Amino acid sequence: MSLFDKWCDLDSKQTKRKSLWKLTEKNNGRKTVRTQLCSTIRSHYDHLNRISDDIANLGYKAAARILRERLPKTKKARSGDIGEILASELVEEALDFKVPVRRMRYKDGREMPLRGDDFIGVRYSEADGLRLLKGEAKSRGVLGQTTITEARKSLNRDDGRCTPASLLFVADRLLDRDGNDAEVGRVLRQEVAMKVLGPSRIDHVLFTLSGNAPPSALQTDLDEADGGRNHTVVNIRIQDHQEFIADIYKGAGNIGDD
Repeated sequence: MSLFDKWCDLDSKQTKRKSLWKLTEKNNGRKTVRTQLCSTIRSHYDHLNRISDDIANLGYKAAARILRERLPKTKKARSGDIGEILASELVEEALDFKVPVRRMRYKDGREMPLRGDDFIGVRYSEADGLRLLKGEAKSRGVLGQTTITEARKSLNRDDGRCTPASLLFVADRLLDRDGNDAEVGRVLRQEVAMKVLGPSRIDHVLFTLSGNAPPSALQTDLDEADGGRNHTVVNIRIQDHQEFIADIYKGAGNIGDD
């Protein structure tokens, strides 16, 4: 876990197919990864090479103005987005799934939440076939039972499968690409039509970012989750939750300052 290893200490507990991960910031961990975090935030809203082209063609100030038009300004929107962003990064670094579509690039309003599954992970090979990961992300200053219950309800929707609209969104974006990505897109469309994957091949991840320590409700939720699939419940504790988010988005928008 390149980003998270440098940033956080991990306390993990696994029982059969269920894992609970509690991450807390290391001393100076945030300072160590701040530049990387800011770049990561940018990459979820726009292609980094396009930002580089804007810098080359227009200069840093103009390029920053373009990027800032994509970044949300409200606390609520930023909090929701950063939960999904960090969840996607953690899934790719630690769970051996690819999150092939950066959903923030497709928002039709920077303060508007995107509908559907918060993030979808994909693992595909001709030898092993298709595996999916369905994820929900929650970011709260104070995380409590109601939010956890809401997230689990979303994970269980559609019999625990990725919702068809969300899976088709990913498939269509992949079909716009070439090579292996397009092949995976076709496989995802087939899954929407045929629904052949059983629970053992659709993992669930409940990701939380919170100012308070992980509540006991997270463990209770995990204990009560369906045992027929892999479950990972994650909490990253950021005690100055809103201050952290404000600083990272400020850094993301200040191209050339990091």
